[in-house]
Amino acid sequence: MRILVSNDDGVHAPGLAVLERVAAELSDDVWVVAPENEQSGAARALSLSTPLRVREAGHQKFAVYGTPTDCVVMGMETLVEGKRPDLVLSGVNRGQNIAEDVTLSGTIAAAFQGMSLGVPSIALSQSRRGGQTVHWETAERFAPRIIRNLVESGWPPDVVMNVNFPAVPPEKVVAISAVSQGRREHLSIVPEQRTDLRGNPYYWFGFKGRRTAAAEGTDVHAMDNAAIAVTPLHLSLTHADALASLQSQLTTLTIA
Repeated sequence: MRILVSNDDGVHAPGLAVLERVAAELSDDVWVVAPENEQSGAARALSLSTPLRVREAGHQKFAVYGTPTDCVVMGMETLVEGKRPDLVLSGVNRGQNIAEDVTLSGTIAAAFQGMSLGVPSIALSQSRRGGQTVHWETAERFAPRIIRNLVESGWPPDVVMNVNFPAVPPEKVVAISAVSQGRREHLSIVPEQRTDLRGNPYYWFGFKGRRTAAAEGTDVHAMDNAAIAVTPLHLSLTHADALASLQSQLTTLTIA
């Protein structure tokens, strides 16, 4: 099995090293194509107005001055020699990618790009709490068995598997759960103004909010309760109930 590994935290990220070791447990044919710089929050951004530069970073390993989506396209179409990869693994992200995070995440975007190019793809993220230690060992212990199980069982070609590991050491994990994408109703992105040494203002985006009780059976609930969350995601954003209502509503309109 040929595996393409990417991420959004960048080629030097500790989570990428974790995923390289995980991939090496599954195959002896692993290729890595990751962003040269951190691209968190890049979503599915594609570099269309700037050139892409590539640096060889090791054996079958490349750094791309671009987005996670750029990296997967470059890996699939140019950098991986010979046959195309059989599997794309993206991560392991530093921080969870659940609920509304999935529309912002470059980690998940890399997996979606792999899926869009016809290759089964999995996104992996390690949750963390504030300034606490990131328990990379949790992702490293459980990822190989989860990936093997998913690959052996298979999943629909228009689906990306999103795997999130809770912010606990491996011995504190209570379950591996198939769950739906949840929602956090009290979280917002806030620009914080600061001042540089020349007196000019600049801004950092940050997240503010409060924890709420999550619905059972969701990725948010799993993270709150020390369970590994495995969620099948797809690109269709059409709301079925709203579409049915709209179809009925628009029948009253005429072109004339």
